[in-house]
Formats: sequence, structure tokens, C-alpha cells
Amino acid sequence: MKLYSYWRSTTSYRVRVALHLKGLAFDTIPVDLVAGAQRAPEYIARNPIKGVPTLELDDGTVLTQSLAILEYLDHIAPEPALLPDDPVLRAKVQAAAQIIAMDIHPVNNLKVVSRLKSEHGLSADEGTEWIRHWMSEGFHAYQALLPQGTTYSFSDTPLLCDICLVAQLYNAHRWGVDMSPFARLLEIENHALKLPAFDAARPENQPDAS
Repeated sequence: MKLYSYWRSTTSYRVRVALHLKGLAFDTIPVDLVAGAQRAPEYIARNPIKGVPTLELDDGTVLTQSLAILEYLDHIAPEPALLPDDPVLRAKVQAAAQIIAMDIHPVNNLKVVSRLKSEHGLSADEGTEWIRHWMSEGFHAYQALLPQGTTYSFSDTPLLCDICLVAQLYNAHRWGVDMSPFARLLEIENHALKLPAFDAARPENQPDAS
């Protein structure tokens, strides 16, 4: 498989973690989002939304959108499972993951913040504050959903929501979010980053890191 990825992309980070957790071999094809490589015609042919990740399967089939890719990987390589069998717990894990993927990430996406700056006159500092605000809002909601007594968010093994969380926490540290209210999330991150799969997926460990 080929993973079209950008080293700092949190959505690419999610897929890298899952591929490593499941022991699936893949080649990384860097897509430089800052340089605009995602807007090249040959890339748009693979991913019309002009983003990452894009996963190209061995037979040439192309998959896009990180949550859809993660679900696919969970089907073809069921162990370790990213979602529990219990329907209630499964829904809770998905809800937590969606806070990251649907509430935090879209409003902080590079193209959204860039447009706010270019068309609405946000300064660099105001853009950073925008990012911090929505991450903090989402983290408060995520943390409020969590039970007590588990190593990760809902289990003693990392699940879909933990993958999304750890990737988003990378951005939180990068943008200087005040993490003092989120001790539980930092504990989860600390446990996860000790696992080889999460460590291998870190942005700084990617071939296009700079």
C-alpha cells in the first residue's frame, strides 16, 4: 500500500498509527501541503478534496478520508480492534473520535485558517488564538465523556478515539494550547507514545519531516 501523507497532518498521523498497530506494510509518499502539492492535477485525480491522507491499495484502489480509511483497515486486519464489539461502548468511542475529527479538526484546518486570514483579516496571533480556542473547547468535551480507571480513553488498549486524540494533541502542543485542564488526556498520550506503533507514527519520525 501507498500512504500519501504530510508529516504534520494529524489526519495522516491517525492512519499511520493504525497501519503500524496492525502491522500492515506501506510506503509513505510525501505530499507537501505548505508548498501546495495537494493542488497538483495528478494529486487531485487521486483525492478531489485536495487533502491527505490518501491510501492507495495494492490493486490501485484509492481511499480517502481518515475515518473511512481507519474503518477499512479495521475490516481487513481486525486485530487489534479499533472499535469494541459492545454497541454502547462502540458508540461512545465513535462519539469521542468524532469530537476530534468533526468538531476540532475541520475548523482548524490549514485551508480554513488561511482563508480567515486572507479574507477576514485575522492576524497571525488571532489565527493562533482561533486554533487554541477550538482545540480547548473540544478537549473539554472529550475529557467529560471519559470513564475513570482505564489506561486509555475507554479501555486498557488504544482504540479509534485514542488514535484521533494523540494526533490532535500533537497539534495542541505545537500551537501552545494550555493543557493544564487536561491531565487525563495527557496521561493517555503518555501511555500511547510509549507504544512502538504510536512512536513510529510521530510526525518527527516521518521521511518528509523538516
